[in-house]
Amino acid sequence: MTSLSLPAPAKLNLFLHIIGRRQDGYHELQTVFQLLDFGDTVELRSRDDGRICRSRAIPGVAEDDDITLRAARALKRAAGTQLGADIGVHKRLPLGGGLGGGSSDAATVLHGLNRLWKLGLGGADLARIGLTLGADVPVFVAGDSAWAEGVGERLQPVMLAPLWFLVIDPGVRVSTAAIFGAPELTRNTAPVTIRDLLPGGHFEHIPELSPHVLLERTGNDCEPVVRSLDPQVERVLDWLAGHGRARMTGTGGCVFACFATREEAEQAMSDRPGDCSAFVARGVGRSPLLEKVQQI
Repeated sequence: MTSLSLPAPAKLNLFLHIIGRRQDGYHELQTVFQLLDFGDTVELRSRDDGRICRSRAIPGVAEDDDITLRAARALKRAAGTQLGADIGVHKRLPLGGGLGGGSSDAATVLHGLNRLWKLGLGGADLARIGLTLGADVPVFVAGDSAWAEGVGERLQPVMLAPLWFLVIDPGVRVSTAAIFGAPELTRNTAPVTIRDLLPGGHFEHIPELSPHVLLERTGNDCEPVVRSLDPQVERVLDWLAGHGRARMTGTGGCVFACFATREEAEQAMSDRPGDCSAFVARGVGRSPLLEKVQQI
């Protein structure tokens, strides 16, 4: 086996609370990551000469900024292998949309090259490497929809009721650094627990959460900042609120609402503002990447 084609699924933040700021400047977060059955595709081919190369350019991303190349180099260093790789990403997820596209692409590279290079590293090893690349990478490495704390790296797998999501891209590219650096950003939201959001407050193994309850009882602390900075995001959020409980994912600018059926989500999508792209996806508990990797 010298090549692989693997999925890199999107995520949604069903909520995002910022509960504090650490001395190192990073923020303490609470969130729930909902994985989707929609995303990018990563093409990998092993090389014997040790070079890490990009076989397909990503519009708007310079090679020096390409997280997939950095992921491959980090894995190569950690494993001490002399092999290399060609990496090509077929992008379907918008850059700067809050869907985790780059982080997911990086996690797919880690899993894929771990198999192609026959390294035999476990998920915990790959997650440690992933965390050096970005706070969202470990959740994609782990491959479960999850409750997350810390900077997003402390993960508790959760079960989420199966729903369909309409995701709308207002066409706005939001800088995560700019949002987290905004002086008006709320940084003292009171922490919540998983039990706070469960009927009866009890669970034994993997908690089962309702996306509807999460959307009703939580929020996204970054959303007011993005609304104030970009009227297009505010316009799309207000429009989508007419079809369901609308929320921005991550630091934006993509927004979403959940529906019981695919047909309902597609009907809402057909009415969207004409200057916005969109897609409908199913929420999944287990990443399509992990399912594919385990078959190899």
